[in-house]
Amino acid sequence: MASDSGGPGYLVFGAYGGIGSALVRGLVASGDRVVVSGRDPERLEAFARAEGVHPLTADATDFQAVESVVDEAKQHLGGLSGVASCVGSVVLRPAHLTRQDDWEEVVATNLTSAFAVVRAAAGAMMRDGGGSIVLVSTAAARIGLPNHEAIAAAKGGIDALVRSAAATYGRQGVRVNAVAPGLVDTPLTARITGNEKARASSEAMHALGRIGSPEQVAEAIRWLLSDAADWVTGQTLGVDGGLGTVRAG
Repeated sequence: MASDSGGPGYLVFGAYGGIGSALVRGLVASGDRVVVSGRDPERLEAFARAEGVHPLTADATDFQAVESVVDEAKQHLGGLSGVASCVGSVVLRPAHLTRQDDWEEVVATNLTSAFAVVRAAAGAMMRDGGGSIVLVSTAAARIGLPNHEAIAAAKGGIDALVRSAAATYGRQGVRVNAVAPGLVDTPLTARITGNEKARASSEAMHALGRIGSPEQVAEAIRWLLSDAADWVTGQTLGVDGGLGTVRAG
């Protein structure tokens, strides 16, 4: 749905992360109008100035804060065509070595934030004739990977959330989808991608023999946000070099 002032207007949570920043740059390059959100005001302000977009600081795990940001973005843009949540974190250790505070952080950062975004964005969009919501899952929620119990559980919740919300809000014109990346070269994964042995091992797990770039994932999100995908809802799109579905040869 185009915003009232003409072109598409989008809101991106987790905007200064690896995938989020690539998405914002892609949207801006296409001439779209963008509002960005993140919880670190200094990082957000610096990123927003560099990209020429409007910043709104919020902790995406806070329902009321997310709702306020959605309302403010809608007013600033004259309507919301789409909302993307690129908020995330990773804990890679087996369940028996995962502390309760680590588990709670992973669930809050990944799943609670996604639910908060769907809750606020769907509520706003259904009153205005629809729009698109896109979340970020992971290939690890589709295929069993060692030491991924916490993140797989949290992101698996996102996959289920996408399907249920798509069913709930489809008749109101609200589409809900997700992308599920494999290993992507971002600051969040630097401990893996920056280690030559770990990187080579990870590349070998992907059928295409390489890890992904933030721009590749961002392009998939941008498509799902756009009217080009207006008959797509309830889907988790693998952008993962085959990791989630194909056994590497």
